[in-house]
Amino acid sequence: MDMDGASSVVLQALTQATSQDTAVLKPAEEQLRQWETQPGFYSVLLNILNNHMLDVNVRWLAVLYFKNGIDRYWRRVAPHALSEEEKTSLRAGLITNFNEPVNQIATQIAVLIAKVARLDCPRQWPELIPILLESVKGQDGLRQHRALLTFHHVTKTLASKRLAQDRRLFQDLASGIYSFACSLWSHHTDCFLQQIYAREEAAALGSLERTLLSLKGSNMLHSSRMVGPDSTCREKLEKMIILYTKVLLDFLEYHPCAFIPLIQRSLEFAVSYLFTPAGEGVTFERFIVQCMNLIKIIVKNDAYKPSKNIDDSKPESLEAHKIKTAFFTHPTLTEIGRRLVSHYFLLTKEELAMWEEDPESFAVEETGGDSWKYSLRPCAEVLFLDIFHNYNQTLIPVLLDMVQNLQGLTNVEDSAQLLMKDSVYNAVGLAAYELFDNVDFDQWFKNQLLGELQVSHHRYKLIRRRVIWLIGQWISVKFKSDLRPLLYEVILSLMQDPDLVVRQLQTVFVLILNSRSPVDDFEFRTEQFLPYLESIFGLLFQLLQQVTECDTKMQVLHVISCVIERVNIQIRPYVGCLVQYLPLLWKQSEEHNMLRCAILTTLIHLVQGLGSECKNLYSFLLPVIQLSTDVTLPPHVYLLEDGLELWLVTLENSPAITPELLRIFQNMSALLDLSSENLRTCFQIVNAYLYLSATDFLQNYAESLCRSFCNLLKDVTNEGQVQVLKVVEIALKVSPVLGAHIFQPLLPAVFRGIVDGERYPVVMSTYLGIMGRILLQNSSFFSSLLTQMASECSQKMDQLLGSVIEMWVDRMDNITQPERRKLSSLALLSLLPSDNSVIQDKFCGIINISVEALHDVMTEDTETATFKDCMLMSHFEEPKLSEDEEPPTEQDKRKKLLALEDPVHSVSLQQFVYEKLKAQQAMMGDQSFGVLMETVDTELVRQLQEFLKGL
Repeated sequence: MDMDGASSVVLQALTQATSQDTAVLKPAEEQLRQWETQPGFYSVLLNILNNHMLDVNVRWLAVLYFKNGIDRYWRRVAPHALSEEEKTSLRAGLITNFNEPVNQIATQIAVLIAKVARLDCPRQWPELIPILLESVKGQDGLRQHRALLTFHHVTKTLASKRLAQDRRLFQDLASGIYSFACSLWSHHTDCFLQQIYAREEAAALGSLERTLLSLKGSNMLHSSRMVGPDSTCREKLEKMIILYTKVLLDFLEYHPCAFIPLIQRSLEFAVSYLFTPAGEGVTFERFIVQCMNLIKIIVKNDAYKPSKNIDDSKPESLEAHKIKTAFFTHPTLTEIGRRLVSHYFLLTKEELAMWEEDPESFAVEETGGDSWKYSLRPCAEVLFLDIFHNYNQTLIPVLLDMVQNLQGLTNVEDSAQLLMKDSVYNAVGLAAYELFDNVDFDQWFKNQLLGELQVSHHRYKLIRRRVIWLIGQWISVKFKSDLRPLLYEVILSLMQDPDLVVRQLQTVFVLILNSRSPVDDFEFRTEQFLPYLESIFGLLFQLLQQVTECDTKMQVLHVISCVIERVNIQIRPYVGCLVQYLPLLWKQSEEHNMLRCAILTTLIHLVQGLGSECKNLYSFLLPVIQLSTDVTLPPHVYLLEDGLELWLVTLENSPAITPELLRIFQNMSALLDLSSENLRTCFQIVNAYLYLSATDFLQNYAESLCRSFCNLLKDVTNEGQVQVLKVVEIALKVSPVLGAHIFQPLLPAVFRGIVDGERYPVVMSTYLGIMGRILLQNSSFFSSLLTQMASECSQKMDQLLGSVIEMWVDRMDNITQPERRKLSSLALLSLLPSDNSVIQDKFCGIINISVEALHDVMTEDTETATFKDCMLMSHFEEPKLSEDEEPPTEQDKRKKLLALEDPVHSVSLQQFVYEKLKAQQAMMGDQSFGVLMETVDTELVRQLQEFLKGL
């Protein structure tokens, strides 16, 4: 591109590209797009953006085109890459002047330079940093600021590079400029403070901005200083202070030992501003949060704690512990504890107003909103917990004294006392585990808290809400089971209280229903809850319909799920309304994937509670599963995991296969190809289909399933390989003939794995399980497979069979499951009787395996002195369930019925060994058989005779 002639036409095109008229705009954009690959185009853009006389919008557009061009054409390997000559010229032009008057354009130029620096600095652009530093030293305020701005973006970009070589280059660069950056930051900070004290506001703002840029560019550490709330610089000053404290916190987190000399001063600084009058009127929320985090990290940092054996402690740990012990005196801890509870735990006027105006939104914001998580009160609660845990001997009496001062009902007119009681009860709930030995919660509940729950005055809702939350905190810590019915009655009355915040009920319900303690007194008892189940479930359903916030509906669904999970099949009479409502809620939540996740979770528990009756929900369930597990649809990102779980439990509880159930398996091929963390659930789903109806399932999906498995086995871990092979094993177990036929393409690899002696024991065990099924239950297929493998391996069939038996005997110890060990014994014994010399040569090994298996499965009846195969199952019985046991699923029943037909559970190993040996003896004759038995170790023969005694 000719520079002289090009400038005017490019300028004209840029001007037209800023037009609001699309008829002018579109052709200009197309022309500029065509020029992007023309040599000299970016040199023209540089001249235009450096011409301060031109229209700002035109120059802005020139910067953007230049910046985009760097991304596309600066790299040497890029198509239409810029020539080295043009890049050299552009680099020189970019740093000739730092006097851009427009802030937005200056920022874009700084970003543009940083992009080039990321690719070229320092190798092709060694002069960049020296020129920047020289410009920063100048007296011209604008030039100095623009150079600092560029310096910040360049260092930020270079620091983000991750290759080891790039990191070393940046470290070398950083070591060279660190001292200068430190002095630069210090200079601008001093200038800022001097100008603040001299009330030179305009100059102070400029110095403050340069201070921030210096600090960002060099990540320097400095202590903060404060000015009064009326200063117009307060906003920027607060940003600077937060940046200082962030650097301090990062230093503490990543270099705790180097921070030890600063522990004392840091604690003094933070505690002074947070817990004494020194901070009144000058602190602000983000600063308080940072200071709380500073104290918290120092208190709980493992590097500052000595070992249990003092002699094993590091000197720096002992030093830090000594500093902390000297600082956290009894008066200091008492003041911190009291002020955290009485000041930082208090609900604010804004929160109370929000509660009045919109209770549901208040509950959602307080318990789950991101803005709340990082706000003051939760940070204060975390600090309280950490300090209370580390200094409980000092703080327990302080908190108990605060509780004692609030005994009895509080005057509803005394709002300050109501807020204080709310805060103190909050502290007692948070510290429940620490207070275990110091609070008789059962007595407190009966004598104090129960009465407070029964105060119906509108202003007392603050305490009712906190008390129900408090009980939720203590329910699994110290609460007698005998008191639960009384609590359920209270909850029923509170659920009809229009002032009650939803979340608190959910908290206590979840804790009541989920509490599991090693102490019997604290365990949930279904029979205690059942009298209240209908009423509570009905009220929960009403609540689910009434609330409008997505988060609230999710929490109510969570409680409903917990109730269903706890009472299981006893929920069936009460779920009719919920079953009718969920399809409507699913439709309404189309744009709210997290709510749909909650619906899926509820459906999972609902299906488990309904058991085989879940078939009545298919018209809703199956489309939900279809949508949630379709990886071509965007919602699957959120719904897939729960959707797969719902799919699985639906199959496990389905009484019979249906065309609709079969149809949704069309989603599985893409899921298996993903090889995601959900692969294990996918395999469980495949297994569930096999148990449900192997014939129908395999006739429809055998080809695609086998193809997916072949692809998976090419690139999968040993654990993944085992999961695939287990599916094959189950298919052979359910349908030996069809299973072998369907998965025939996978079996040669299994055969080779056995012959080659697969090194991974679990894989080898699974190989032997598969081959055992084929040999025992489909001998003709085993013979054809042996013929095929002998041909492929260029070996004789007998020779290959001998290798298989020899490896099987040698690797029997890889099999740990008694069922598979018995299967191996049955399979190898099925080769008898035989006059094949190879099989007779391996006879000793076959007997060895058989005796091992007999030891695994035979139990002795001491009265009759006879042995019995403990794996035999003669008939199916419905198990008698204890209160805590879940009833068997339809799949559990299918497995038991299948086991009745499985040789492992229907054939006596003792009888099978006896019959096979007798048949071998009959074939060979007594003398030859005697010679054969002499190849077996005499001790093994003795053990075998003991097992076969009486047959």
